[in-house]
Order: sequence, then structure tokens, then C-alpha cells
Amino acid sequence: MKVRDLLSAESIMIGASVADKKAAIEQAVSLMTKRGNITNVEQYTAGVFAREEEGTTGIGEGIAIPHCKCNGVSAPGLAAMTIPAGVDFDALDGAPVNLLFLIAAPDTKDNVHLDVLSRLSVLLMNPDFSDALKAAKTAEEFLSIIDKAEDKKVTEEKGNVQASASDKFIVAVTGCPTGIAHTYMAAEALEKAAAAAGVTIKVETRGSGGAKNVLTAEDIAKAKGVIVASDTKVPMERFAGKPVKECHVADGISKADELVKEAVAGTAKAYVVKEGANESNNEKNAANDTVGHQIYTHLMSGVSHMLPFVIGGGILIALAFLLDTLMGYGDVGGSFGSATPISAFLKYIGGLAMGLMVPVLAGYIAYSIADRPGLAVGFLGGLLASNGNAAIADYDWSNVGGFAKFVQDFAFVGEGSGNTISGFLGGIAAGFLAGFVVLWLKKITENMPKSLDGIRPILIYPVCGTFIVGVIMCFILNPLIGLVNTGLSIMLTAVAASGMIWLLGLILGAMMAIDMGGPINKAAYVFGTGMLATAADLTAAGASATDPQVQACYIAMAAIMAGGMVPPLGIALACIFFPKKFTAAERETKISNIVMACGFITEGAIPFAAADPGRVIPSTMVGAGVAGLLSALFGCTLMAPHGGVFVFATVGKPFMYIVAWLVGSLVTMFMLGLLKKDAEA
Repeated sequence: MKVRDLLSAESIMIGASVADKKAAIEQAVSLMTKRGNITNVEQYTAGVFAREEEGTTGIGEGIAIPHCKCNGVSAPGLAAMTIPAGVDFDALDGAPVNLLFLIAAPDTKDNVHLDVLSRLSVLLMNPDFSDALKAAKTAEEFLSIIDKAEDKKVTEEKGNVQASASDKFIVAVTGCPTGIAHTYMAAEALEKAAAAAGVTIKVETRGSGGAKNVLTAEDIAKAKGVIVASDTKVPMERFAGKPVKECHVADGISKADELVKEAVAGTAKAYVVKEGANESNNEKNAANDTVGHQIYTHLMSGVSHMLPFVIGGGILIALAFLLDTLMGYGDVGGSFGSATPISAFLKYIGGLAMGLMVPVLAGYIAYSIADRPGLAVGFLGGLLASNGNAAIADYDWSNVGGFAKFVQDFAFVGEGSGNTISGFLGGIAAGFLAGFVVLWLKKITENMPKSLDGIRPILIYPVCGTFIVGVIMCFILNPLIGLVNTGLSIMLTAVAASGMIWLLGLILGAMMAIDMGGPINKAAYVFGTGMLATAADLTAAGASATDPQVQACYIAMAAIMAGGMVPPLGIALACIFFPKKFTAAERETKISNIVMACGFITEGAIPFAAADPGRVIPSTMVGAGVAGLLSALFGCTLMAPHGGVFVFATVGKPFMYIVAWLVGSLVTMFMLGLLKKDAEA
């Protein structure tokens, strides 16, 4: 099989003009469908975009190779485009893409086409070949260039005889998640670098068709060094005692010269197999990564798993609000969103989904750190962060002995101060705490008799881990945050008593956007609902709705909701106007964040704040503070405790309220554009 069998003239577009990466992929899919090998266009298109979310297929040097293997493909195929003006493809080198090949692969055991695709990937590593394709004037010329290069490559493969000098012999393994393009490109780059250095190399490729050119025990024994350039699992026990350099598959392409030099020198750390462990390269690069990158990786593990709960739950709650509004129940106060059976059901299941987001965040941070044993311990820590520890704080500690007195005085439990919800910030802390507690338990139990190895993951880690994390969360972290909560409530009451309503609006708005469900957010929201209760008491005592004290209560609640609506909208706008600052997965949430912003569901911003708290939280805090300040200065009022745009019928001066909300959101957007770094590919 040759490339011509997979690529025909009708699937080639010369001189394409596309606006962006999305449009380029959609155009390429359109070309692919002309071959008649796509049975489910929607499934295939979704698969191509899903692959891009894992990491860009823009490999650099103006080339992109998007691809997908799925049931929606009946036969393998290729489509190709030249794009003279270039298109931003989030490529590894940041350069625009001028040459694009789209690959379609059926999800079957028959993978004979993979040899052809790997050969094409290797050919594209030759700049003369890719430049010739970019300069082609017709589809026929494009195909002719490929035919000539492929014939030459096949001849070289048949006549290729590697040298066998063991003093300069190294081995390598390459692999990428889909195993279609990057696997073979890294192999080719390493082979070229080795040839240039006068070194013999054997590369095992672990593509979607399985492992090819598998390294033998003899190969490994005589090798000076080993390179593992892979983002998939690689069996590692066979390399015990050999100098092994582990890296990402992208490094195999871009840093091949360095990797070959290090492998020949044999300076890499000798690989050690941990006794009793199922060794793979799952934790590769951990030793070489910076502390900051490791923290980011663990955070993103939690955030990526949390995101579906935030989006699914948030949208369902927003739909509950919308349904009540459409049914004429926009002024029912605290029962808004549950006034009809259907809306109550939507709000219930949406609330359950939202309630899982912090435990999932903490659980998968711990999982990233300590593997499966960390998951249960992390979930427990996240539950304590999201639910607090009311049972402990409300217990009558006066009936027990001296230790309880120590707990009451030293650990801040008692008189309600220990019962607080620490929210997503507490969840992050719980996740890292759980992960490192489990790692510590692994360390101190590693010398136990081998006969007891089986009880470590099913008894020691979960029992000891949940106990340690539970004690720290309940008696230290949550109570300390409870003190913060109490102090904030006292501060807000003092500001309200001073009559500086503009300052109160600024503070309340900013507080809503700092920890989004945590103690600071909750302190502001509880204060606002308390102000509504005060307004109700004043009017019941004979005060009019226009009384300054009553108006101040409603102004405070308006500032709170304006501030809480800013983070998701500001982030959504930033995803639209500053797309390079966000990953593909983050950009895809912009519509759901707009919906959640309209529903006063601040939690839509949590995944972004968790992934980059140092830049996102200041941006959302300032924007929300501006919105609260303007809302108060404009004299906007609100008589409902929740609902977002769906309760605007109860807002005084609604037009100016929208202005305050939008201005605050724009402030957040521009700050994110200024402060955030470009997202990693």
C-alpha cells in the first residue's frame, strides 16, 4: 500500500484560505468526506477536535497532522491542504501552519495502513519534501511529489543495513497517545540525529498498530543508553540497570540531537525497578520537572475531572431558574428555582452534580500525586472542604475530659467557629494533603514483609490516610478558615454601620470572586441574605420600601449578585478575545460560562481559578469589585437572594445594573489577557 492509495486528487486543496484552526480542520474534514470513507461525520469531526484538546498536532515547521481513529471511519484515508497565508494552529514552535494532512483511521484490528501513514510522517520531517508540497500548484503535482519521495524512501528502507558497532549503539522507544503520527516522527528524528552523530540506533515504535521493531534483550544489553520518548505506557522493567533518559514524545522530535548525545555518553540515571511494583513510565519526567510544573500537572488532573460536574450541574441549575421565570415565579424569593416540580428536579440533580466538584477536584489531585491509593483519601478531604465539620463543631465538648478542652482551646473547635466550608481552595489543599499523606504511608510501609503487601492498598492507605486527612481538615484547616469567616462578618457589619455604601459594594463584590463558594464568598453571601432579612423586619415594623436603611439592605444584595456574575462572564469573554491564553478544553467552556454567569453561578470560574489561581483570582476579584462598586454607586437594588438575569424583574435600575455587570466583566477580561501566559500546547 502506498500514500496514493489513501490520498486522491479530490481530497487535496491547493491554496486554501481559512480564518483559524477550527475552520482549517472543518475544511479538511469536508475534503475527507469526498472519499466516501466517513460513515459518521459528526463522530469523526468530534474525534479530531478531541485529539487536539490532548495536545496540538501542529508539529512545527509549518506542518500540522490532525487525525482521528474511530468507528465513524469505514476505511483509512488522507486529505491535504496547502495554506499559503498560514493559519495559527497552536503549533509546538508557534509558527503558522502552511501544510496540513488530515488522517482518518478505522477502529479495527487491521492496521496495514499505519505503515503508510508512518512513512508519510517520516517524509514530512524532510524540509525539502515539505517545502516542495507547499509550493505545488496543482493537486496532480502535489501527488507526484509524494510518489517520487515515497519510492525513494521504500528503496532506502529495503537497502538499509545498520552498523553493529556496540561502542556506539543506543536504543529508543517512541509513543504518542494516538500512535499515528508523532510516534514515527520522533523515531525518524532520533534516527537522523544518530546518523549525523555516527551512532547506530534501534527505535521501538509503540503506535496504534502495536509495538514495532521491538527491542530484544540482546539489543538492550549492548546499548550504551536508552531513550524513552513517549506519552503512553512503556514496559520499563527490561531497562533495569541501564542509563535511561525519559521525556515527552515532542522532545524526541525537537530535541533529538541532545537526547542522542546523552544516550551515547551514558550519563543518564540508571533505571531502578521498584520491588513489587508494576513498572511503566506513568510517572516519567517527575524527577526532571520543576516543582511548579509538577504542581500544575497535579492541579490540572483535578480540574479536568471536575469540569464536567461544574458545567453539567451549573447548566441544569440555570435551566431551573429559567423555567421558574417563564412560569411566572420570578419573585418567590428563596424558593426561586424550585417553584415547579420540573424546576425543583433540575435544581436538585444540578445541585448534586455541583456538590461533587470539590471532592472530585481533591480526589484527582491526590490521584495524580499518589496514584489510585490517593483517590479515596482525596475524596474524603474534598467532602470535608465542601461540607464542613458541623457534627464536630456543634458537639457539647463540656461533657468530656481534658483532651476535649485542649481541642476546644487550641484547635479552635467549639462555639460554632470550627464549622465552615472551605470551598475549592480547601479542596485544593485537601487534594495535595491527601496525595502526600499517601506517599508518606507508602514510604514508611515499604519495608514491611512482602506477605503483607496486599493489605497496604486496601487497609493501611485508606484507613490511616482518611484518619490523618480527616483530623487535619476538621481540627486545623476548617477551623482556621472559620476564624477568617467570623472576622469577615464582623468587618462587613462595621462597614455597613458606617454608611459607606459604595465601599460596602466594592468589598462585597470582590469577596464573591475570591474563593467562589469558600469562606470569603460565603461570608459575603450570608451577610447579604441577612441584610434582606433585616429589610423584611424593617418593613414589617412600618418602614417604607424607599427608607434609606431598607434601600441599603437591597443595595448590598445587588452588589453581591453583580460581583458573583462577573467571574464566569469575564472568563468567557477572555476565552473569546484572548484565545491563546487558554487551552482548547478551556475555550470550549465559554458558552456554558456565559449561561452560568446569567444564572449567578460563580462556580463556572472555579476550574480556571484552580488551574491558575495566582492570575485568575486577582482578575476576577478586581472585576467583581468594580461591578459591586458601580452597582452601589448607581443605587441598584435587589430583593431576591439568587437567580441572576432571571430575577431582573426585582432589580431596581436594571439598565445601570447591567452596565455595572458588563464593565466589571470587561475589567476581568482585560486583566486575564494581560496577566495570563499563553497556554501550554
